[in-house]
Amino acid sequence: MPRFAPADLEALAARALRNSGASDAMAQATARALVAADLRGLASHGVARVPQYATHLSNGRADGAAVPAVARSKGATALVDARCGLAFPACALAVDTAIAKAREFGVAFVGVTNSHHFGVAELHLAPVAAAGMVGIALGNSPAAMPAAGGRTPLFGTNPIAAVFPRRDAAPLAIDLSLSEVARGKLMVAAKEGKAIPLGWALDRDGNATTDPKAGLEGSMLPMGGAKGAMLALAVELLVTALTGAALGFEADSFFVDAGNRPRIGQAFLVVDPAALAGRESYLERVETLVAAMLADAGVRLPGARRNALAAKAAAEGIEIPQALSDQLAKLAG
Repeated sequence: MPRFAPADLEALAARALRNSGASDAMAQATARALVAADLRGLASHGVARVPQYATHLSNGRADGAAVPAVARSKGATALVDARCGLAFPACALAVDTAIAKAREFGVAFVGVTNSHHFGVAELHLAPVAAAGMVGIALGNSPAAMPAAGGRTPLFGTNPIAAVFPRRDAAPLAIDLSLSEVARGKLMVAAKEGKAIPLGWALDRDGNATTDPKAGLEGSMLPMGGAKGAMLALAVELLVTALTGAALGFEADSFFVDAGNRPRIGQAFLVVDPAALAGRESYLERVETLVAAMLADAGVRLPGARRNALAAKAAAEGIEIPQALSDQLAKLAG
């Protein structure tokens, strides 16, 4: 497989997005986030998404000229309108706004509306951890999972991420979707012609399937059964009812070319530890818990594996399939 230096892969992805209609700022922000995902071994949310995004830019499902803006601001809250562009510039604005408000108020909740697929939720929180604050990211997506007891997809896989800065160490970074696996894993399996394990997805008739294409046409199974479905419901409401964004079942699938503008939502909660028990108390509590966790030889801290993969890929380069490399080269001209 072709191997790219991260900077070269980012430049290639940005050119492909610009050629498809994205502004320079949108293309660069998106390419940077996708390569960051590839660095961490998350190929399903890496540059493999560029052809999909490029199609949405070309056919109008995403507005490449959109410039996100703060639509409302009151106290410790704000609403960012992505204006139907790709999500990454809007999410960056939302996170910067949340950090500034948390410095002033101790806590901030900033929502994003009229948005698009926002990639790896955890990566949006890197500036929060760098500012010494705790962050939570939430997002919905086109319908992929049924409500508890149902068969019709209503909720997205609705990821949740959190970061907790540490003293002189990489932050704890927690990131999960509320489906048994991220839907992007089915996309990758479908492209590679591989089967998926039972328990990941149902076909359109509600039957368990090992065919990723059938799973993409059907529904994902929630993590933890009814409990995962309830958490997905909570995320769905937090990022739509509070922001005015589209519900999952109102947004057409990301995995088809034609369709509506998704207009989905995201939200970021940022807390300044200094506003509560104090920064030193916060750090002491975190390190005490980390020490207790690591006393068990089988424990691996969340984010540690991804950080190790990122360091290795930064030094050795990122491998992508030949077919994807050819696609990117064609899109980039």
